[in-house]
Amino acid sequence: MKILPQDRNQRVVVSLLGVVVVMGALAWAAVPFYNWFCRVTGYGGTTQVAESAGGQVILDETITIRFDANTEPSLPWSFKPMQREMTMRIGESGMAFYEAVNNSDRTITGRASYNVAPDIAGSFFYKIDCFCFTEQTLKPGERIEMPVNFEVDPEIVNDRDAYKVRDITLSYTFHPFETDAPEADTQAALTTEADGTRMN
Repeated sequence: MKILPQDRNQRVVVSLLGVVVVMGALAWAAVPFYNWFCRVTGYGGTTQVAESAGGQVILDETITIRFDANTEPSLPWSFKPMQREMTMRIGESGMAFYEAVNNSDRTITGRASYNVAPDIAGSFFYKIDCFCFTEQTLKPGERIEMPVNFEVDPEIVNDRDAYKVRDITLSYTFHPFETDAPEADTQAALTTEADGTRMN
């Protein structure tokens, strides 16, 4: 049976569409898979999350944690650590604070992404509680202090690649976070504008 050129073209089109669908599905799944991979392995300096503090050995060896803060240029906030560094025993729980100030005249919600350096330390750095777990909403001119509770797994001294690490930098970057609900001050502005329209 002879295959007509039209049939051949249809097969090519169907095959190409199939390739596009498969590539789209893989691209959609890549981000959550990469995030899961980083959380499990600590790849790229991704830290771990612990359910609670305590219950593990505290070593006599110390480690220095340094704190870094950044903001995305489109976010009009001031954001900084309230301490530059902290020296603690490996295995004990520590708490540090960051400060954020909304320098704009509107309510803004932000969320922080994070990592540690060197990357190899990511799988041994556990955050027990952190402001980065949820979004932070600041009103115009509002200032808040945000805690992060963490510990370094004593197993770091037994790891063949990470055993020499005695300085870790915990770094955060705040980004604007878009919410589905309108901001309160935006709603008020719309109401005021509507009232003004009716009065004129």
